[in-house]
This record gives sequence, structure tokens and C-alpha cells, in this order.
Amino acid sequence: MSVNPGVLSAISAGVLFGASTPLAKRLVHGIDPWMLAGLLYLGSGIGLGALKTLRYFLRPRRADVFLGADRWWLAAAITAGGIIAPVLMMYGLSATAASSASLLLNLEGVFSVLIAWFVFRENFDRRVALGVLAITAGALLLSVNGRLVWSNAIGPAAIAAACLAWALDNNFTRKVALNDVTQIAMLKGLVAGSVNVAIAAALGRATPGAAAILGAGAVGLGGYGLSLVLFVIALRYLGTARTGAYFSIAPFVGALIAVVFFSEPVTIQLVSAGVLMMVGLWLHLTERHEHEHTHALLTHTHLHVHDSHHQHVHAGQAGAEPHVHTHTHAPLRHVHPHYPDEHHRHDH
Repeated sequence: MSVNPGVLSAISAGVLFGASTPLAKRLVHGIDPWMLAGLLYLGSGIGLGALKTLRYFLRPRRADVFLGADRWWLAAAITAGGIIAPVLMMYGLSATAASSASLLLNLEGVFSVLIAWFVFRENFDRRVALGVLAITAGALLLSVNGRLVWSNAIGPAAIAAACLAWALDNNFTRKVALNDVTQIAMLKGLVAGSVNVAIAAALGRATPGAAAILGAGAVGLGGYGLSLVLFVIALRYLGTARTGAYFSIAPFVGALIAVVFFSEPVTIQLVSAGVLMMVGLWLHLTERHEHEHTHALLTHTHLHVHDSHHQHVHAGQAGAEPHVHTHTHAPLRHVHPHYPDEHHRHDH
């Protein structure tokens, strides 16, 4: 059975992000949380910017430009996930017990799925819904020692609002996922990092030493930058809900790394969460969605090869594949297994 490349990308994104949590705890001590968040994001943005520059010199190509509505979707995603969400999260964490925060952070995945299904109309069936439920239950189980404390509802409300903002970011980013993924992740990292570092500095938070800054930047490049690149690639192939479900294995990966490398104990809680997540992943991996469907007339620009969905002629030389240009999809009706990707946003 061939595995959709989006599945591998989403799981890899979750692994990288999950690994960043225990690594950040070990590599950087005594850094203010707000400053740390900014340094992680900046490490992501600066590192990806360097990789993008290197790629340009090794293989020059025309500048990537976001066209039409893509600019507004990207701006909305960066505003929601890079500016609003981190500020809400840091404020919420400052006014919320850690046990409550660990439970509330699971809301991002739940909100992402619900918005994808009921606002952006991604298709799902009982199997997919059960898979999401099993993975989410596993994530909740990992924070079972937490309990919600409502002595001050403003803090938990701020964390929930941050999760909603990140969920909107995930769904908005799906709208631009056919663009250069490195550029998308780089812009998000630079904006979110600059905002958080500026706020931390304005609040008088201390600037850490060079070693801590480099450590945070390295963790940010892997856990936030490369992870986000893979996440956006997965959005192309799977849509938001399925990508979010696979990505939700991140806390389990973090807990597993803490066990293997940092001698933390194996608990019934961890094993049970792992079983639930494996069941959820199996339900998704064995999904087969196939029916006769119609592709409407569509004109857009993205990197592509001439597969069954890209049968068009070129004015002049198009160059080697894959290549980028504005092209039109003629109406097409056919049957094949598919996910709710960019070319399969049809009603059921």
C-alpha cells in the first residue's frame, strides 16, 4: 500500500515539533517564556531565510510572489498565528496554572478540525472522525494529571482564544499551501519572532547569553521552521483536518524522547496514549475515499507536473518539470481515490 506523501510530511512535522519541547527544556534554562517563544520563532525565520538564500544561489529562479487572494490569506494566517496567538498564549500562561494550560492546549487540534469540517467544508466520514477522536483522546490522556482551575477564568479564556487563533492560522495557511512552503514558514517565523522578542524587551525581560540564543535558534529551526515547512506540504495533500490529526502525535513524541534520552519513567498514561494514537493513525492510514467527482474550471499558479489533473498546453517553452506558471484546469469528471487537497474541494 503506497502512503500519501502528505501523511509522511504531517507525521514528520509532528515528530520535529514534539522533539523541540524536551530539547528546549534541556538546552535553554532561565530564559523568560515570552523571550524564549520569540527566539524559537526567530530561529525558524532566520534559519529558513538562510536556506532559501542558499537555494537561490545554487539554483537561481524567479522570485516567489503571492498573487491575488493568496496575499490576504497569508496575511490573515500570519496575523492570527504569528501575532495574536502568541500574545494571547503568553498572557494566558501568566495567569493560568500549568496543569490547566496542558489540558487547554489540546484545543488547537480540536478547533482546527471543527473549522476545517464545518466552515471550510472538508469532507470526512465516520472512520476519519473516529481517527481524530482517538488521536485527540491520546493527547488529552498525556495531560490527564492536569485539572482546570477556574479561580481566574481570564487566563484559561486567553489560552483557548490563542488555540482558536492558531486553528484559524492552520485553515488560512491551507489556502496558500501551493505557494513556496519555505517562504510561508520563513515569513511566519520572522513576524512571530519579532513580535514576541519586541514585547519581551518592552516588558523588561532579560536578554539571554549567546549560547542560549544559538541553542534556542537551532531548536526553533527544526521544531518550528522545518516542522512548519512539512506541515504546509501536508496541507497540500491532506487538507487541514487530517494534517492536524497526524500532527497531534507531537506531545507523544516529546514524551517518548524524554523517556529515551532523559531517563523519564514509562507510565501507564504514556503507553495508553500511544495505543490510542496508533489506533487513530491506523484508521487514517487505511482510509480510502473514492467516488465519481467533478473538477470545476479553475485557474491558479503553483509548482506542478503534468499528471492527470494538469493536462494543459503551454505558450512557448514551459521548461523541465516540475515548473511554475499560471494554468487553467478544464472541467473534468473522473473516479480515483483522493483526499481533500487543493484540487479536490468538491461537495459530497
